[in-house]
Amino acid sequence: MRRVLAAAIAGVWIAAASVASAEPPAGAAACSGCHPSAARGSSPVTPLAGRDRAEIIKAMQDFRSGARRGTVMDRIAKGFTDAEIQAIAAWWASQR
Repeated sequence: MRRVLAAAIAGVWIAAASVASAEPPAGAAACSGCHPSAARGSSPVTPLAGRDRAEIIKAMQDFRSGARRGTVMDRIAKGFTDAEIQAIAAWWASQR
């Protein structure tokens, strides 16, 4: 029983590591042009790596609908479907 549990835990860890290092979905790589990879002292742009998936989705949907104003994000978000937003948010949330 312990071996089965240990194997299951190892499998989850390996799967999580491979998701975190997987290639970004279409559109996600472009985000790093403005969004810093880590918190920078004076950057007004929010880092995305490790941010909550639901938070990223909500922000993108709000930018797209106009509920949230942005300098460029309101225009950029309009170019993504719900499925693309979901994939981008999941990928960024998995990054550390």
